[in-house]
Amino acid sequence: MAALASALFAAAFFTGPALAAAEVVIKHQSWTFSGPFGTYDNQQLQRGYQVYREVCSGCHSMNYVAFRNLYEKGGPEFSEDEVKALAAQFEVIDGPNEDGDMFERPARPSDRFPAPFANAAAAKASNNGALPPDFSLIAKARAVSRGFPTFVFDIFTQYQEGGPDYIYSLLTGYAEGSDTEPNDEGVYANHSFIAGKAIAMAPPLSDGLVTYAQNGDEDPDNDLPETVDQYAKDVVSFLMWAAEPHLEARKAMGLKVMIFLFIFAGLLFYSKKKVWAGIAH
Repeated sequence: MAALASALFAAAFFTGPALAAAEVVIKHQSWTFSGPFGTYDNQQLQRGYQVYREVCSGCHSMNYVAFRNLYEKGGPEFSEDEVKALAAQFEVIDGPNEDGDMFERPARPSDRFPAPFANAAAAKASNNGALPPDFSLIAKARAVSRGFPTFVFDIFTQYQEGGPDYIYSLLTGYAEGSDTEPNDEGVYANHSFIAGKAIAMAPPLSDGLVTYAQNGDEDPDNDLPETVDQYAKDVVSFLMWAAEPHLEARKAMGLKVMIFLFIFAGLLFYSKKKVWAGIAH
């Protein structure tokens, strides 16, 4: 009984932040990469990269992602020529040259995504004193605790999409109507912001903001809607891939390990029965 009481006390203690965040609206989504057999949709990752490039990259860096990662297996899987063309759209600082001077050149696939600002001070100065977070690991670094007893069931369902669900909710959680305008403090109402009811970032997405390169093919019936909801799903999937690019390999290895352990446990059981079968108990 004492152990049970201690466990209940610990559960109540550690779920405090979750209860405090109960008013935060989290919209749970169905992701292709969820569950033990989940995989990335490379077409969706390509769309997500386009949304990041055209909307998010003006403020948010991805310092730990290189252009060459975009054609690796299990990712967006652009072709090498496409990645070279995408990288060439950016300018990076290199050097020094023979004269000892730094210079700018078009980015190469081996370069990491260039940051939009020269340093943190410049980023803060351009964003009312707030430092836009780096997006490389944001999908694994942001999440709302689901609290007790939900997190117990998450162990069995392998729920690991708290970060993607939160970021999607944040992108689509801005208030409608007159509340879409900043208040007297220059912040915007957002029902899903974990740190409060308002956020300094203006709504980054709007319907028709990005024209998908994948749309406009021979069959227009396959075109995806260019809406806030679709943009949010695509860019969040891209951010999840950036945070965990080897997710598919990890899950494949986990499945092999579980099969091995199941077979190994069966062999141990029958070996034990064989060894002790002739001994009286």
